[in-house]
Amino acid sequence: MKEQIKTIKEEVRDCLDNNILSFWLKMQDEENGGFYGQMTGEGELVKTANKGGILNARILWAFSAAYRATQNPDYLKAAKRAKDYILNYFIDKEFGGTYWELDCKGNPVDTKKQFYAIGFTIYGLSEFVRAVRSAGALDIVTADEEAEAFDMAKQLFCVIEEHSFDKEYNGYIEACTREWQPIEDMRLSDLDENYPKSQNTHLHIIEPYANLYRIWKDERLEKALRNLIYIFTDKILNPETHHLDLFFENDWTRGAGQLESYGHDIECSWLMHEAALVLGDKEVLAKVEPIVQQVAEASEKGLNPDGSMIHEANLTKGTADADLHWWVQAETVVGFANIYQYFGDEAALEKALKCWQYIKDNLIDNENGEWHWSVRKDGTLNTTDDKAGFWKCPYHNSRMCIEIMEREM
Repeated sequence: MKEQIKTIKEEVRDCLDNNILSFWLKMQDEENGGFYGQMTGEGELVKTANKGGILNARILWAFSAAYRATQNPDYLKAAKRAKDYILNYFIDKEFGGTYWELDCKGNPVDTKKQFYAIGFTIYGLSEFVRAVRSAGALDIVTADEEAEAFDMAKQLFCVIEEHSFDKEYNGYIEACTREWQPIEDMRLSDLDENYPKSQNTHLHIIEPYANLYRIWKDERLEKALRNLIYIFTDKILNPETHHLDLFFENDWTRGAGQLESYGHDIECSWLMHEAALVLGDKEVLAKVEPIVQQVAEASEKGLNPDGSMIHEANLTKGTADADLHWWVQAETVVGFANIYQYFGDEAALEKALKCWQYIKDNLIDNENGEWHWSVRKDGTLNTTDDKAGFWKCPYHNSRMCIEIMEREM
């Protein structure tokens, strides 16, 4: 096992440096600032593509985390570039929060306030502060720049608590208009159901809150983080199946039928665990750790014999998305590595290693860089969906690499 762990640590470091981030360093938009918004699955760079808030926040997180892990100054420079662009263009200076989408010149195109995207901006900004503090780095980033990023992360936390938190039923709603008024279509994407609350948004609020708490031991944040953990254990977790249900009414009535998202299950298993570990409350951890193992085990329903994991299934309709998405495979590696690290489950490590082998054999583009979107159910490579774009970002795969590099296994 030790030799296998050593090997995967070496391989993911090489993948991070020479496949993923080397690709994204070339995506810098020298004409309009920031980063280009799209490269097609066929490798065509679309310089006029709109720029998404999620993509840019995830770029900020990825380069910040990579600098913290490797001390490569090129990564911090790229993170600074992403941070500057977000603060200059994505922050709504009149009403607060972040815009959902800009055109290639930086003009707002879609001004709705999707709390998922605001959460990711907190995630990126807080990781930028962690990165700067990890090595001083003041020859690249000034103390004022670090303070500005930190202050904005705290401001955005307050925005979510003020405008998204449901004081009546608990939890967080999906979206508002630019002016923080109710919005009819709350969906993250066309693939989602239109419900006021979702597992996905809560997952990507608990994630930045935990990261922000690493650098800001604020009482209000601590309370919110603890509450989010209990929302997952008491509201989102399906106690009968140990899967995490996806969509909810305001009062937490489950909606949209019986859906199982195996990728989100395995991702949530380790992120929920991470939040409890960061919080450092023994009582919370004692409640969470059995659930972490149950959710990871439930996700195995989506595993294939070759180590890959399918996306999701709709049991009500009897359908499944059996495509093998890049992000699902990345989270599968981390989720099962987490089970091995904390619970000594060697079978879980084997699952992580097997999925990594699948990724190497099928998803990594060794010629052009980055990973392909997915392998279809019939085994063909999906080059229809983006190589880089609104939802295709250096986040799941770079985070997988960094997690495996840094974990004590």
